[in-house]
Amino acid sequence: MAERKSQFANGEIYHIVMRAIDGIDLFRDNKDYLRMIHDLFEFNDVNPAPSVFRVNFHRNKTNVTKSDLVTLNGERRKRDLLVEILAFCLMPNHVHLLLRQLRDNGISKFMQKFGGYALYFNGKYSRRGYLFQNRFREVHIDNDRQFSVVFVYIHTNPVALIYPGWKERGVTNVPRAVKFIENYRWSSYTDYLGKKNFPSVTSRECIQDIIGGPDDCRVFVNEWLEFKHDFADFDEIALG
Repeated sequence: MAERKSQFANGEIYHIVMRAIDGIDLFRDNKDYLRMIHDLFEFNDVNPAPSVFRVNFHRNKTNVTKSDLVTLNGERRKRDLLVEILAFCLMPNHVHLLLRQLRDNGISKFMQKFGGYALYFNGKYSRRGYLFQNRFREVHIDNDRQFSVVFVYIHTNPVALIYPGWKERGVTNVPRAVKFIENYRWSSYTDYLGKKNFPSVTSRECIQDIIGGPDDCRVFVNEWLEFKHDFADFDEIALG
């Protein structure tokens, strides 16, 4: 992925959208999703990341566990973080991230490392060429309201998988949509609801300070799903 020329500021928060080139699917099976979860964890490090996944795939390990995401030879490796990952959501052809930069060029270095996922993907599917669009999209988060809207935007993105165009037309069955996102494995939302999914990936204190605990997060997100049609600025706030 090409290096970003934008100047990210330490301590500031950004909504990042990383899309596949030509709209192809980034994830074709659960192993692909797990590989990206692994990369979110391991790439968030000043040091080069060891690839537990690569070792396990070479050993033909078929049952990749959550412990594989955070351990190597039974020991947790200490990381020197580039960013805080405050929220994430993996969609079939794009990825949403909410990041706080911790060190100079932290976001740019973190995003550059996703060339490792492209190498994995191209090798697995006998493919050549770029996987991601050269320029990811970023929106600087200026205030608590924008922060809260982006939190909702990221975690409700999977609703489009069952209700295409819901952001324009609304949701016809809110309980179904709520159940879907609360059981969607490939986002940080379940961890915010107090269900351990991939808790090692995210740092959740900031969002808990602004929105609250699991019950507050659930109420806040569910109200947006139910009353989305009253918020015409939803996309503009979240995507700039």
